[in-house]
Amino acid sequence: MSISPLIGPGRGRQPPRGRRGRLLAAIAAALALAALAALAAAFGLFDTGQRGSRVSASGRASASAARASASAAGRARAAAVPDAASATAPGSATAPGSATVPASPPDRSPTGLALATPPLALTGIGAPERDPLQIRFHHPARAGLLFNLDTGLVLWQRNPLLRLRIASLTKMMTALIVVRSASPHARVLVTKQAVEAAGSKVGVLPRGRHVALQSMLYGLLLPSGNDAATALAQSVAGSVGAFVARMNREAARLGMGCTRFSSPSGYFDEGNFSCPADLAVLAHVDLQQPRLAAIVRHPSAVLPFPIKGGKLYLYNNNPLLIYRYPGLTGLKTGYTNASGRCLVATAERHGVRLGVVLLHSSAPGSQARQLLDLGFERVYHQAPVAEAPIPPDA
Repeated sequence: MSISPLIGPGRGRQPPRGRRGRLLAAIAAALALAALAALAAAFGLFDTGQRGSRVSASGRASASAARASASAAGRARAAAVPDAASATAPGSATAPGSATVPASPPDRSPTGLALATPPLALTGIGAPERDPLQIRFHHPARAGLLFNLDTGLVLWQRNPLLRLRIASLTKMMTALIVVRSASPHARVLVTKQAVEAAGSKVGVLPRGRHVALQSMLYGLLLPSGNDAATALAQSVAGSVGAFVARMNREAARLGMGCTRFSSPSGYFDEGNFSCPADLAVLAHVDLQQPRLAAIVRHPSAVLPFPIKGGKLYLYNNNPLLIYRYPGLTGLKTGYTNASGRCLVATAERHGVRLGVVLLHSSAPGSQARQLLDLGFERVYHQAPVAEAPIPPDA
């Protein structure tokens, strides 16, 4: 049978026979391999160099150095993430540390918007060998970051620019836009689309009624209600689509170069992704909002609500709040089958504020506790604090 569609069986040049023929064939093969290696070297096909941007790890950098660090981190995010199609294909996942082609030109978001300078410059991003903490987990998260919420100093990192699905961590941006757009005294209409939202819910939203916006924010951030996310998005922007467009514009304004949103809830994974570095910036900005900072630190809440009994009981599913981690100040959990378990946690002790981001972790609560403890004790030399035990798989 013919291998080539252009050469019939038995036709074409036949290979030489005997010892001389084998020698000629070996020489030809060696020359071909040498030519291939030369071409590969010329075009950089086997480049295995570090793609992340290496910046100073000093927490005392000048303002100009911080701006340069932020710009470098933005360029690194653009260069380190896959295109939107590869990140959002159903059932697909990006391997940690894999080399990929940028989805858009440098300094532009995955949606094509120009990136501004992030309000928090992460110093040390992309240089894990310089991290003050060198920690290895037996079953590490696919990506993660431990950082100072005020200075941006990176204390530990694992694939900090890797773009992954983030599930309900999306609601960190939803909440930010809501508090910047609406009065705490506003009321939110509960629509049919909100009541029928899939996934985690407040669950008792009265269709056709108006509910206090502040109560809806608690429903968004404590039990991670997708119904609350939908109702808030429609109330603020008129439609879910218009609200998502605002989310992506705000992400670009915050310099979040590896982030794209496709819903206000994060329930649908397709087209919805971010990375630890971007989520660190978002956590920093969220906690600057007094209304959000007051909500995300509560393990539970009892709120007036237009239902039978007149009260709504809500409980936070943040494992560090559930087990009362000392000094915890927030922030948000997330989970879908595709994203795995995700957590952004923040804590403050003796004036030092730290944040941790873990994406696709088998034990985000216990890993976050270990990272925060080591940050406070080894980097900032604070005495250990008595803690309640946390299950190893929390």
